[in-house]
Amino acid sequence: MGTRDGDGSDRSGERNAGRGPADRAGAADGDPTAQAARTGTVCPTDGHDGHDGHDGHDGHDGPSPSAVERATLRLREAVPTEVAPADADPGGPGRSDEPPRYAPAWLRLREPADAAARAHDLLDPLRIRLANLPSRADGLVVHDLGCGTGSMGRWLAPLLDGAQHWVLHDRDPYLLHFAAVGAPRSAADGSRVTVETRRGDLARLTPDALAGAGLVTASALLDVLTAEEVGTLAAACAAAGCPALLTLSVAGRVELAPAHPLDAEITEAFNDHQRRTGLLGPDAVTSAAEAFAAHGATVRAHPSPWRLGLGEAALAEQWLRGWVGAAVEQRPELREPAGRYLEERLAACAAGKLRVVVHHTDLLALCRPTGGAS
Repeated sequence: MGTRDGDGSDRSGERNAGRGPADRAGAADGDPTAQAARTGTVCPTDGHDGHDGHDGHDGHDGPSPSAVERATLRLREAVPTEVAPADADPGGPGRSDEPPRYAPAWLRLREPADAAARAHDLLDPLRIRLANLPSRADGLVVHDLGCGTGSMGRWLAPLLDGAQHWVLHDRDPYLLHFAAVGAPRSAADGSRVTVETRRGDLARLTPDALAGAGLVTASALLDVLTAEEVGTLAAACAAAGCPALLTLSVAGRVELAPAHPLDAEITEAFNDHQRRTGLLGPDAVTSAAEAFAAHGATVRAHPSPWRLGLGEAALAEQWLRGWVGAAVEQRPELREPAGRYLEERLAACAAGKLRVVVHHTDLLALCRPTGGAS
């Protein structure tokens, strides 16, 4: 969804709608925008004022726009993590040198869908591996990359036993503050959970940064990385000998019911947008699986789709705007038909007649432990 839990989330229409995206910052979830991921690449504007530097009229000084025209003009409003336009600047003029921000409002909106979508089937093999790692006096050390507002920790920490120390990484100090304040304080068995924050660029992640790590996590991150950056991440995890749980990467597939003739074309244009400037987009999981396997890791993947119905209408609306907006940014010739398409889809969503499945994939990489553990 996003985009971009990061958690950018997202950020699908994710990181764009779905990073995706898209708790991500410093980095993504997901589909829709990206989804929580690398904050230097794309920056969603959801929860912001809905503008991307334009006055809302695209220089049009004529009569008031029709409903269709208004829908078209708003294609780039409130884009979610995984689909935020590359030139979006939530900070406003003169602030492009500052780290882009994922709006906390968008990350909060997608957090329940992210939690429901993540693959619980990967938790048992993860727990088995963690049980075989050497114990530490301060408990399990978890590095959450592109943490956004910390949704990954809020989901995972209460599902694992034992004391935990979470190291939250992000480029945006604003989001790091939210993540630290909202972090869980106890594990599944009541053990203590502590946190610290680190501001930095994930593109320069080194094995030293993960020294002592027992687990690396990320949400809606992979799809807004390049192949080189994914290789760097895999190498760092392998050198640290720790498993990696990387959730809510966009899969490039969306199902909408009822179907519409433009669904396939919008999907294709959105996927092309995700791959712009060398980003992996829907190819991220395959690339990451190959990178980790090259370092001897055992890799498991599991579907983690958003299923958006009447109860998720607000998220579906924002995802739609971001998803269609990214498609139009990629293929401007779609602007007019996509405007009508968006208006129809938003009306169906408001009436409770639209169902959306945004496909993501969770990946668990069990790197070979160092220090003799098996």
